[in-house]
This record gives sequence, structure tokens and C-alpha cells, in this order.
Amino acid sequence: MGDGRTGRAVRRNGYPVRPAVAPAVGPGLAVRPGGGTGGAELAGWLPGLLTLSVIWGGSFALIKVGVDAGVAPVWVALWRCLFGALALLGTCLLGRVRLPRDRATWAHAAMVGALLNAVPFTLMAFGEQQVSSVQAGVFNAVTPLATLLFGLVLLPAERLTGRRGLGMLLGLLGVLCLLGVWHGLSGGNAGGGGAGVGAAGVGAAGVGGSLACLAATFCYGAGFSYTRRWYANRHPSAAALSTLQIGCATVELAMVAPWLAGPPSWPGPGAAAALLVLGAVGTGWAYILNLRVIRVAGPSVAAMVTYATPVWPTAIGALLLAEPVGWHTVLGAVLVVAGILTAR
Repeated sequence: MGDGRTGRAVRRNGYPVRPAVAPAVGPGLAVRPGGGTGGAELAGWLPGLLTLSVIWGGSFALIKVGVDAGVAPVWVALWRCLFGALALLGTCLLGRVRLPRDRATWAHAAMVGALLNAVPFTLMAFGEQQVSSVQAGVFNAVTPLATLLFGLVLLPAERLTGRRGLGMLLGLLGVLCLLGVWHGLSGGNAGGGGAGVGAAGVGAAGVGGSLACLAATFCYGAGFSYTRRWYANRHPSAAALSTLQIGCATVELAMVAPWLAGPPSWPGPGAAAALLVLGAVGTGWAYILNLRVIRVAGPSVAAMVTYATPVWPTAIGALLLAEPVGWHTVLGAVLVVAGILTAR
């Protein structure tokens, strides 16, 4: 790729920048404020976004298995990051991808690892000690709003346009419709089937867990925006950057986990398998997809994946547990998808 004037290759931190990675794009493609390059890029980010919604929608149930087995929240986060880092490192070794060596990239990786992994993973696991996995997924739908707020501060190109605001509103309405919130959040099933807030509701005992889940979403919001501005384009390989990010988060958690929660213990084969899948798939492979979506579509669009995550617990309940699905579930899913496409 040339610079458009001298024909020389554009390089960043010693690596050649490819069109799909760098903010500078080829002739005829104008970069949108969200980071994408127009309608032609839809196929480049939408499949990854939908795949992420499936993976991360199931992650809340896996976290719940771990905490219900007695694994301390900080150890849930540490095992999740460790298994994810090992999976990512294996991907780099198989692909013969070298990790970046410059100190600036490592420093940014440490910050991103804290904002997107170490801190929110611990908070979310703590929250799920007090609230259900479905509730945690619902609280996670606040992430796009937090991302937009941080994006307006950290990203000069980010603008709160009418189209983007409408898309986020549609997505939020979809989540509320999916939950059947007109039945209330303090008791009963939300609309006779589907992913209600739960029979027990939040209640006073779950306020701490709810606040922890909400705090995690603001970490995600800051992390998405920080990643877009200072980290996503520092290396041509998403696998390399994701490995560095999750590796840094693993080290950060390993430094505090024994101090906060004591030594680890064997949680049983079921919980161990859940944490392995949660790490290798939900934190390993998924973060490669996440970084690619951020590069192509921008942080605000990437954060919209959290609007779709509550759809999947509902679908899993209907298919595997024979739970009834009301009309509001179908309508909510349609609104979520419409919101994602509109905000794009």
C-alpha cells in the first residue's frame, strides 16, 4: 500500500499497514466516523459481530457454572484469561505470527487488558454470585451506551449522529422488549417465557452484584474506545495483538488473585470444563474477532454486540429446555438486529 503521493509503503511501528487495518484506505473509500468504509464493508464485520454475540451470550452461563462451583471471581477471571492466552498463543505459533516487541505496544496492551479483561471479568463474575446469568447479560447491554460516552471523549472522529442514536435506541428497545419489562423487574416471569429477568428479580440482596455488572460495562466502554484509538492498528495481525492483550491481563490477574482470594482449588470436572471453554473460545478466539470488528466498523458498532447477547439465552432455553417463547421475544430479536444495522 502506498501513501498516495510517493508510492512508498506506509509503516507503523515497523510493520506495513494493510488497507483493512489502517485508517487510511484506498481510492474511492471514505472512512466513516465509526471506523468502517461504507456499505461494502458490511460483509466484513456483520458475520463476526453475530458470531461474537453467540459466543459471549453463552459465556454468562459458563461464568455462572464457575462461581456456583465455588470458584472466586478473580480466579474465574484469571483462568478465563490464562486459557484464552494459551489458545491465542497457539494460534500465533501455528500461523508463525510474531508478537510485537516495541514498548509502546506492550504498554497499550497492558491498559487494554485491564480495561477489557482483568477488571470487568472479575466484576462480572462477582456480580454473577448475586444475580443470574441472564440478568448479567441484560446489564451487559449497557455497554454500547458507555462506549458512545467514552468515544465522544477519546475519539475525535466519533459523533452522536441521529442515525446512530436511533440505532442504539432501537437496540435498547429490543432488549427491553425481549425481557418483557412491562411485567416488572421484581418478580414473575417476563412475559410468559423467554429470557425474563428472573423469578426472584434483582432484589436488595442483588444490588451489589448489579452494580458490579454495570461497572463492568463501563470498563468495556472505555476499553473499546481506547482500543480503537491507541491499540487496534499497532500491528497487522489481530491474533498477535489479542495474544498480547490477554497475556497482559493474565499477568495482571496473577499478581492479585492469590492476595485477594487465596490459592486456587479444584472446582470439579464440570466447572473446570466450563472455564476451559470460556477461556479458549470466549476469551481466545472471540477476541480476534472482536479486534477485527473494531478495526472495520469502529468501537461503537463493535459494542453493539452486547445488544444481541440476551437473544441467545432465550434461544437456548427454547431449543434445549423446551421453554415457551412469547411474541415479545421474536419482536425483540428483530429490533436488536435492526438497531445494529441502523447504528452502522
